[in-house]
Amino acid sequence: MKEERGYIIVLTGDGKGKTTSALGMAMRAVGQGLRVIMLQFIKGSWKYGELGTADRLSPELVVRPLGVGFVHVDTTNPDPADIETALNGWKTCKEALLSGSYDMVILDEINNAISYGLLPVEEVVDALRNRPPGLHVVMTGRGAHPRIVELADLVTEMKEVKHPYRKGITSRKGIEY
Repeated sequence: MKEERGYIIVLTGDGKGKTTSALGMAMRAVGQGLRVIMLQFIKGSWKYGELGTADRLSPELVVRPLGVGFVHVDTTNPDPADIETALNGWKTCKEALLSGSYDMVILDEINNAISYGLLPVEEVVDALRNRPPGLHVVMTGRGAHPRIVELADLVTEMKEVKHPYRKGITSRKGIEY
């Protein structure tokens, strides 16, 4: 039987829920016996709730922060340290994509890294095209590049309608992190 081609799924937009949706897909995949890794571009040293869940579901679910935390990038002149961090993270992502060790690779906030000018989109597109045939890839983050959207099988745009931040309410444990 011929193996089906894995999906490329893009979760983008200004609304909340991109990473949460990807984690829901990870939970579903693990429940079906698939091996999943989530590689987080921006997230760094905070103790995010998904890390605790991944510990409980290991080794079927692995979550690895690759960044230094929230960044504010000048897209016309990105900080070389931010570029270096993103490129080092991308090296880890490419290894995961091409390793054959996973059935699903989640590239959390990679869309941000591309839109900030920290990663070359063509290199990402090339790796996606050369991934193992059955590998599903989920890409999250605001500002998905048109080349990524074009390549994707499924694209969902999250739209903010209402958010507690607008009332000055800060993030809450178990909801935002």
